[in-house]
Amino acid sequence: MLYLHFIVNPISGNGKHIITASLLHGYFPKDQYTIVINYTTHKEHAIELAQKAVMDNPDYIIACGGDGTINEVASCLVNSTIKLGIIPVGSGNGLASNLNIPKNIGQAIEIIRNGKVSVIDVGSVNNRYFFSNMGIGIDAMIIRKYEQSGKRTLLSYIWAAMSSSFDYKPEETTVVFNKQTTTIKPLLLFISNSNEMGYNMSLTPKASLSDGLLDLIIVPELSFIEKFLLGYAVLRNGVEKFKKAKHILVKEFAVDMPDKIYIYAQIDGEYHNLESNRIKISVIEKGIKVITV
Repeated sequence: MLYLHFIVNPISGNGKHIITASLLHGYFPKDQYTIVINYTTHKEHAIELAQKAVMDNPDYIIACGGDGTINEVASCLVNSTIKLGIIPVGSGNGLASNLNIPKNIGQAIEIIRNGKVSVIDVGSVNNRYFFSNMGIGIDAMIIRKYEQSGKRTLLSYIWAAMSSSFDYKPEETTVVFNKQTTTIKPLLLFISNSNEMGYNMSLTPKASLSDGLLDLIIVPELSFIEKFLLGYAVLRNGVEKFKKAKHILVKEFAVDMPDKIYIYAQIDGEYHNLESNRIKISVIEKGIKVITV
């Protein structure tokens, strides 16, 4: 009998979804499955719930939420035999989209019932993990403003991006990768494991979850007109054609921002303080098992 542990964020996607015990038991009969369901009540609560669930050694732990909830649950399963299931009910759903897991709850549940497993890479940054992407440039400010807006919509994201284009001031940053050391003032320093960052937008459309590499995008300081052109390229998934965007494949790299006390970042679409002005980012090849199509 399979043991499935569900961790549900009830406010993901503005709380419009209804994932209840009765719904799940309709798909997973009690005579065939053991099911436990927990609901989160605050940010990072899914980490606590997943850590406790791991101690019971279920077959699957299923994250029901957006990329932030998925990150919190998946972070507890890196290099584990426990498989990650995903029911994407968030706003952006970048990782689920890359894995071809549909937003329709019933269809996503059917994928879990089928139980096909893929093994994907994991990004590591200091003492945290990312599964889709992270960034320490303007995108971190965009996510902060997006969270402060209190509205998880594409329009709110676009507003946050426009506001950040006026407010963000690039700072001196030393980046070490592929035996090269470069000092720059990046507008954008974006690191991706997947080919989508949510809302069907991508800075790295050719990125792979299983190639053992991370895709690094570096964009230097830009003029106002250039920022507008970059924003247009992002909306059209054409950043690779933006002349000032540098795209590098890396296994690991280091970042030092000597004029700062802390580095602020977005990690899988959530805003974080990394509590250091130096960070090391690397890929963990085949770091997690995921139930996929």
